[in-house]
Amino acid sequence: MSRLARQQVTVALSGDGGDEIFGGYVRYQGIARLAGAARSLPRPLRRLAGRAIELISADAWDMLARPLPARFRPRHAGDKIRKGASLLGEDDALDMYRRVVSHTPQPGRLLPGVIEPADVIERLRGETAGLDTVSQLRLLDMLTYLPDDVLTKVDRASMAVGLEARVPLLDHRVVEFAWRLPSDVLIANREGKRPLRAVLARYVPKSLVDRPKMGFGIPVGEWIKGPLRPWAEDLLSPGALADGLFDPTAVRRWYAEFLSGRRDAQHGLWAVLQFQAWRRAYA
Repeated sequence: MSRLARQQVTVALSGDGGDEIFGGYVRYQGIARLAGAARSLPRPLRRLAGRAIELISADAWDMLARPLPARFRPRHAGDKIRKGASLLGEDDALDMYRRVVSHTPQPGRLLPGVIEPADVIERLRGETAGLDTVSQLRLLDMLTYLPDDVLTKVDRASMAVGLEARVPLLDHRVVEFAWRLPSDVLIANREGKRPLRAVLARYVPKSLVDRPKMGFGIPVGEWIKGPLRPWAEDLLSPGALADGLFDPTAVRRWYAEFLSGRRDAQHGLWAVLQFQAWRRAYA
């Protein structure tokens, strides 16, 4: 996309930051609702319900969701249902957030003998104290996901072809304005970014605003199961995993559960594969 834009212009405007600042991510609402419900149900009961939901594969949940009208059927419904089920055993909104953004909630299972240090979410717990759940999650994303993932990706892709991508929504005056608004102004009737939508409605047709979110997710799961499967099999073979860094049994089980559809482990496996490929090339 950057290369295509560079054929016509040298400077482009990016909409990055809108979701974090104005509460656009569905996870904000989902975690807030789940955290509220968790306070009224015993944890053992929630864990049991979550495990029951996870017994059904993501593909099966996708099939069950197909009869629903498109506007009520989220993309990758099965993955979202199973991920939501995994949160039911948590009591705290920040712990739920950690599970949502983590490739695996138990990295120690894959790296024997390794003790996970306090992560950035735990270190920032004090920074978010006193905020409502939606504001807590927005702040965490602004301090972690936005600078370390989204903006880094866009900067590298654009500057690689000499395109300057500017981010007007991250102007400090816009950010300050958004943080003065209460969460129920940013999100209403399960719809986020309400102030931005109201402004856009003055200038563009509603059909361009009132539509499902479409991100730039890379289909790594389809790649691993399809054209990159021989490459993945090689890097995740018992021999390639035999040096003791990863637990071969745990990684191979993870991989088998992913191939069978029992677990959506595509992003975690992709991280393992990238590390394995890097180590083979440079270690």
